[in-house]
Amino acid sequence: MFGLDDHIAQLSNGGSILIVLLVATLLGLRHATDPDHLAAVTTLMASGREHAHRRAAALGAWWGLGHALTLVVFGVPILLFEAYLPETVQRGAETAVAALIVYLAVRLLVRHRHRHEHGHEVRGPLAAFGIGLVHGMGGSAGVGVLLLAAIPSTALALTALVVLALFTAVSMTMVTTGLGVTLGARQGALAAAAPALGIASLAFGIWYAAAAWSLMPYPF
Repeated sequence: MFGLDDHIAQLSNGGSILIVLLVATLLGLRHATDPDHLAAVTTLMASGREHAHRRAAALGAWWGLGHALTLVVFGVPILLFEAYLPETVQRGAETAVAALIVYLAVRLLVRHRHRHEHGHEVRGPLAAFGIGLVHGMGGSAGVGVLLLAAIPSTALALTALVVLALFTAVSMTMVTTGLGVTLGARQGALAAAAPALGIASLAFGIWYAAAAWSLMPYPF
């Protein structure tokens, strides 16, 4: 985000194994703060039932595990064989992320309009895990893998990939826990802000899709 990953990765230039692994840890911890991740998880949590905010840590853990799994599955071939995904596939993955953000935003707006009705609960582990799988295919995750690919030692690069994936899951758990505490403590303010949050996320999702097709700039 804003070139921060590159600056973090430069810390490992000529560094020891511990420095490289520390850099992978920092990249993982920073990754959850990407705008697309925040847009998705905020609207997902805001559209859930009140008491579901108490399960924010579990939601984040499953979200992070799904993301970590995709990151490793797509990252290993890159590090071992330099087998990069075709540009059309990468664009499709980014479009899927955008569609997910739009879906969650629309769902938040619909649930707010019919807030007295009981909708389907999408905050279960399977849904969070699935959202993580989709987000793991996004370009911001790929940037981290590309940075690791510059490591001369394949074994060290693979180890750093696992560390990156692990601490991405940790950071996502931390982010959702913090959001859960904040949203749970301010239910009245959250209900009032839900329309604005949904519209902002909807606009971001549309912009993200346009950026995936090079129709708009994406500075993050």
